[in-house]
Amino acid sequence: MQQNASQAAPPADPSPELAIRRRARRRWAAGAALLLALAMAPVAWWATRGPAAVSYTTAPITRGAVTQTVTATGTVNPVLTIIVGSYISGVIQQLFCDYNTQVRKGQICAKIDPRPYQSVVDQNKANLDIALAQLDKDKATLAYTKLTTDRNASLAARSYTSQDAADSARSLYEQAQAQIALDQATIELRQALLDAAKVNLGYTDIVSPVDGTVVSRNVTMGQTVAATFQTPTLFLIATDLTRMQVDTNVSESDIGAVKEGGRAMFTVDAYPGRVFAGKVVQVRQSPQTVQNVVTYDVVVGVANADLALKPGMTASTQIVIDERTDVVRVPDQALRYAPGGVAAAGPAAANGTQAQARLWLLRNGRAVAVPVVLGLDDDRYTELVSGEVKPGDQAIMSEQRGAASGTRAALPSPRL
Repeated sequence: MQQNASQAAPPADPSPELAIRRRARRRWAAGAALLLALAMAPVAWWATRGPAAVSYTTAPITRGAVTQTVTATGTVNPVLTIIVGSYISGVIQQLFCDYNTQVRKGQICAKIDPRPYQSVVDQNKANLDIALAQLDKDKATLAYTKLTTDRNASLAARSYTSQDAADSARSLYEQAQAQIALDQATIELRQALLDAAKVNLGYTDIVSPVDGTVVSRNVTMGQTVAATFQTPTLFLIATDLTRMQVDTNVSESDIGAVKEGGRAMFTVDAYPGRVFAGKVVQVRQSPQTVQNVVTYDVVVGVANADLALKPGMTASTQIVIDERTDVVRVPDQALRYAPGGVAAAGPAAANGTQAQARLWLLRNGRAVAVPVVLGLDDDRYTELVSGEVKPGDQAIMSEQRGAASGTRAALPSPRL
């Protein structure tokens, strides 16, 4: 009976070591669950988030002009500039013209001291008078020798004088005739020297050869002008400042497209925002080579009624080589857009050719690709020759992806 009673008794409590191991296993399981929850949090967040919001920058398809141009830098100059110089040397005695002086043809602008040249005129005039007097004297001698010759010839015929005397008289007569010819040549020489001296005296008056405006004065009163080797420049006179020209240099790669009569526009730094209109009046054949770069001079004529343009201004010129008016056009940037923000080089159409491309439009909030045929490109706009587009359609220029939309999943708290 005692043995059965001992078998029915409840089991004794576990040992303290076993209880400690069980508590450690529970804490380890709770930590592992926490680490697993933290690792799965990003996956759950990405699985529950909505698509990223995309916004587009657009520009409207418009109707207008597409103008293809050649760019060149040039200088504003008068159409005709006259260099007024001096043929003679001397001291500037008087000045009658200055910068911006309006002059008429034949007007005296300066005067060189005339006294040295007047002296030469007087000297040559005196020499001419001497030559004329000598001619008169020799004419009298000629007349006398003729009488002597005739008389001796008559006497010799009647044997009243010797033949030698008659021959001597004839010789003197012929010498007198030769002297007359010499005197006449001397007179012509003296007259020519006098005329040249008078011309030089006239050159002491520096006159304007044309009507115009003095744009440069390179001489002062009292200055000595030396014309020994070359004609010194005293004044520059522009014939008409109401008509100007721009002398530009166009590269050899572009010159083939530039034609006389073509339209041109240019700006100058003095008038920001103002565009001057002109016309190509001359494409010069002579090349200009600087450091192996070949250019050609293209002259653009322009009206200057208000005299705003000044000689020497630097002009940034655009010469029209092709143009389309009243055509459907798209900004070039739109042709470089591709979904995902990856820029693609827009197809460029060469002169007189067409190219195919894909244009992205924003329709009903979505990006839609439309095949188009491109025409002329002016680096700002491209002509749309054909395609399902019309003015007012919104062409996508770029895109921006914003913050993610949707809700973020809530993670349960780990149980410890």
